[in-house]
Amino acid sequence: MSKKIFYLLVVAILGGTFLVSAQSAKPVMKFDSKEHDFETFKEEQGLTSYSFEFVNTGNQPVIINQVRSSCGCTTPEWSKEPVAPGQKGYIKATFNPKNRPGPFNKSVTVTANTNPAVTILRIKGNVIAREKTVADLYPREMNGLRLQNNHLSFTKLKNTEVKEATLDVYNDSDEAISIGFKRIPAHLKLKMVPESLQPKEKGQIVASYDASKKNDWGFVIDYLDVLINQEYKSGNRLTVSANLVEDFSNLSQAEISNSPKLEFTESVFNFGELTQGEKAEHTFIMKNVGKSDLIIRKTKASCGCTAIAPSTKVVKAGEASELKVVFNSRGKRGRQNKMITIITNDPNESEVKLRVSGNVVMPKVN
Repeated sequence: MSKKIFYLLVVAILGGTFLVSAQSAKPVMKFDSKEHDFETFKEEQGLTSYSFEFVNTGNQPVIINQVRSSCGCTTPEWSKEPVAPGQKGYIKATFNPKNRPGPFNKSVTVTANTNPAVTILRIKGNVIAREKTVADLYPREMNGLRLQNNHLSFTKLKNTEVKEATLDVYNDSDEAISIGFKRIPAHLKLKMVPESLQPKEKGQIVASYDASKKNDWGFVIDYLDVLINQEYKSGNRLTVSANLVEDFSNLSQAEISNSPKLEFTESVFNFGELTQGEKAEHTFIMKNVGKSDLIIRKTKASCGCTAIAPSTKVVKAGEASELKVVFNSRGKRGRQNKMITIITNDPNESEVKLRVSGNVVMPKVN
């Protein structure tokens, strides 16, 4: 064996020894177990905790840099001070079972100056759901009347359609309750079944929505005042929503072939960076590549900070038009993403969405 090869072998052996020595010098967290089973317990027991204890079997203090749980339902605590060699430390995991019935399996990730740097701990168990109370089943309260919700949703509704929806209610008082409504629009009819609720009796609010009388498009909301025993109290409000769409079901194949068709040359406008208080303007070009008049039923922005101004409500076949958009950054900060919805009589795609995005920065201070 040549001296050169012998020298390289000695260097390799010494280097490996130094590496092993350096690794073994690192602190070590030794756990009796890295998993804990809470087994089965009741939801009403509330917060349930377990402390994973470890011993530092290394030659340097353990410093825990970060502890993260896989779910907001699990809160970790840990030894904040360095744990000297031979001493004990802990990572405590607290699980909140509220509204989380059934089996669970959550991880807690520990990052420290150890080797390896990351340790995974795990808690598991099974939560028996508590019995639901009247307040759980009917969380909205109005003067003794409890409701499943104060929002009635009709979801998607054709503009020619009449649809019915119900909302369960409960009389949680010791007296009979009658229910009435104020500010009922023409397209809505509401009644209480039964008309009067006896103490601890269940009932329903029955609503009928006639979309042909609404004269609107897209997602719309109505607000109604609820009267309990002919009296109104501030905050007793019922919200009724619907997504109104045009009914194209009766169109013939020939009518569909000769229908309008909306196209935009672009669907996104990025205004880059604005100083708070500045405005950004952009004009989207829309084309009717169909064979009949395109009617713009409605334009709507996801934020009042964005103004929309179509140059016309009707775009002839083969023609183009402009849709001016102005974003006002007043009161805004950071990354912005605003949606613009255009609803038309295009039977193939009656609702089109555009996006305005960018970043708003604060003014420089002199």
